[in-house]
Amino acid sequence: MKVIICGAGQVGWQIARHLSGERNDVTVVDSNADLVRRATDTLDVQGVAGFASYPDVLDRAGARDADMIIAATHSDEVNMVTCQVAHSVFGINRKIARLRSQSYLDAIYSDLYRRDHLPIDVVISPEREVAAAALQRLAAPAAFDTEVFMDGEAQLLGITLDEDCPVLNTPLRQLTDLFSTLRAVVVGIRREGTLFAPEPKDQLFAGDDAYLFVHRDDISRAMEIFGKKSTSQERVVLVGGGNVGLSVALTLERRAKRVRAKVIEKNRSCAERAAEALERTIVLNGDGLDAALLAEAGIDRADAMLAVTDDDKTNMLACVRAKAEGCPYVIALINDPTLVPLMQPLGIDAYINPRATTVSSILRHIRHGRVRSVYSIGDAEAEVIEAEVLSTSPIAGKKIHEIDFPEGALLGAVRKGDKIIRPMGDTRIEEGDVIAVFVLAKDVAQLEQLMQVSIDFF
Repeated sequence: MKVIICGAGQVGWQIARHLSGERNDVTVVDSNADLVRRATDTLDVQGVAGFASYPDVLDRAGARDADMIIAATHSDEVNMVTCQVAHSVFGINRKIARLRSQSYLDAIYSDLYRRDHLPIDVVISPEREVAAAALQRLAAPAAFDTEVFMDGEAQLLGITLDEDCPVLNTPLRQLTDLFSTLRAVVVGIRREGTLFAPEPKDQLFAGDDAYLFVHRDDISRAMEIFGKKSTSQERVVLVGGGNVGLSVALTLERRAKRVRAKVIEKNRSCAERAAEALERTIVLNGDGLDAALLAEAGIDRADAMLAVTDDDKTNMLACVRAKAEGCPYVIALINDPTLVPLMQPLGIDAYINPRATTVSSILRHIRHGRVRSVYSIGDAEAEVIEAEVLSTSPIAGKKIHEIDFPEGALLGAVRKGDKIIRPMGDTRIEEGDVIAVFVLAKDVAQLEQLMQVSIDFF
């Protein structure tokens, strides 16, 4: 597949890294020649320096025979015009644009993106993706990472195993025997900084970060088995009232079960905008690092605090201050992945990486076959891919133990009709089934070969 990626920043570079590693023909375009050079020096991609919306620049990038264009520059307007030029001048079939402005995302203007207007096939909103991730973290406070799959019927949970975890030093094969009715699978383990797909003989140790794929109805039981308590979030403090914080607060207000939220925003005009949009949420104008303001927001009585400003260090320090003031659960928005190792030493319970959520959203629309969802884990170290099995797939009609899955891949769940089951060796994968697979980044291409569809489906 020939793909043009416009924008060589964090998101564009990461998408290029994924696609080039899977033997796609990738060209990166950016007005910053240094960013283009970084991409071509570190990745197996071609690069063009220039403005992505210029037809001659896209022509040099190979737009005449490109299959897809991904517009992920820092300008919404450049991304929109790029998709228009790609459609009108070069006839590129698939166009994805990252848009940040809320006005462009308003549902009442969605007609704007019709093929005879602005022909954008997929619109990705980083703020909305991050807000959704934040709400998922709040819903599972014992987990440092979480994502829903299979229409909300299954969930990926990342949990850190403590010394009092009841199943430490137990082989995973034995866990399956002990809890035969539990629809949960340990699909990934991070130990001493290394992420891997475990084998049945592997054991769990204190300090491990374990990734569980769990049926929605079995989440509470699974968390209890792994030594985690489920708690409800009734009082939440949000530090940051921008697009992300406002989106989270609005969603909390709409919930049937009332959540009492308070928002702290340093910028006065931004605080006033949030106050006008929110009906039941108190908005405080001030610094989220101010102990007196946190006390006024009731941080000592809050069940959780979410720091979502546009500054990583502010978010981290706000979480540390909130913990010191008695808040039991804190979440930080972190753009710089090199800061993630500091989360545990600082006592920060969970984090959200906007780049990872945006990359996951874009990958969801790129994968081969009938891919329904993709979630990127860590610093693009692994993915969880949910896909429908077609009749042309090499795995259709085979039992799981007969399928030659890559070493870094592990099946988390199989959906047959309306029923989600835990995969066993003698489970037969059939046409129409939906599978969820954890796979290390190095093995994604090999896994896609197993799920590849014939040319008839394109």
